[in-house]
Amino acid sequence: MSFFLEVLIGGLLAGIMYSLVALGFVLIYKASGVFNFAQGAMVFFAALTFVGAQEKLGLPIWAAFPFSLALMILLGVLTEKVVLRPLVNQPPISLFMVTIGLTFFVEGLAQLFWGTKVYPLELGIPDEPIVTTFENWGISLAGVPIVLQEINSFDLIAAFVAGILVAILAIFFQITRVGRALRAVADDHQAALSVGIPLKTIWAIVWSVAGFVALIAGLMWGARNGVQFALTFVALKALPVLILGGFDSVLGAIVGGLIIGALEKLAEVYIGPFFGGGIEIWFAYVAALLFLLIRPEGLFGDKQIDRV
Repeated sequence: MSFFLEVLIGGLLAGIMYSLVALGFVLIYKASGVFNFAQGAMVFFAALTFVGAQEKLGLPIWAAFPFSLALMILLGVLTEKVVLRPLVNQPPISLFMVTIGLTFFVEGLAQLFWGTKVYPLELGIPDEPIVTTFENWGISLAGVPIVLQEINSFDLIAAFVAGILVAILAIFFQITRVGRALRAVADDHQAALSVGIPLKTIWAIVWSVAGFVALIAGLMWGARNGVQFALTFVALKALPVLILGGFDSVLGAIVGGLIIGALEKLAEVYIGPFFGGGIEIWFAYVAALLFLLIRPEGLFGDKQIDRV
């Protein structure tokens, strides 16, 4: 049981890392209906800007963060204004193809500014296993205390950061005037326009917030794996999360990440030996495919009903 709990909790904490990337997708899709395939490139751009500002500009870590955030906001605003605004009312496939092209542009732009080498990213967060026992909590199995030995301290801190980020986004959407306007735009663009909500301004804000989320995700993933081109592929890990949670739900991004993370780890440990190992790479996509057959809109997504 201790080993099972280690695997399960490790998977849940790893899933939080996927959720950080999925949140960027959800924010843009929720407000504009655009599936931003370039979110992974934005994560890479944010992380590379952060370390590049320290390496090449000599900025301390406390100054590199606002510098990177300003560039991410600028990138988001320019993307909405220059790339997407001229394509308003165009077919969704056109917008999707544009974000694919944007992916390659942002990747090239990041490496043009900051170079192509792999940078280590040190945030001062410990990355080592910790030993936890539930004996003091009175939790045991058949009188034997449950001891967890492979829970990573970095994953715990990443989960804490993700929780704070989700709380901030929830407050932003539920309480602030801009947040309520974002929800109105997500529900009906034409109705939002009719009551005086400026769509262009709202979309610019959404892309700016998505840039902020990409920066947080980039810092967490960069600290874990190093800042390198492979960060662009974390967007692919977020796809099963979005399918399970729903493309327009912030809560769904978190719950979907937890489910995918747990399924990956449990499948690798308990099913992987029957396939020779390595199923963690593709098992999440198989699970998402099966889930599509049952609930295409996701656990928390809005069900689409077309009247003909």
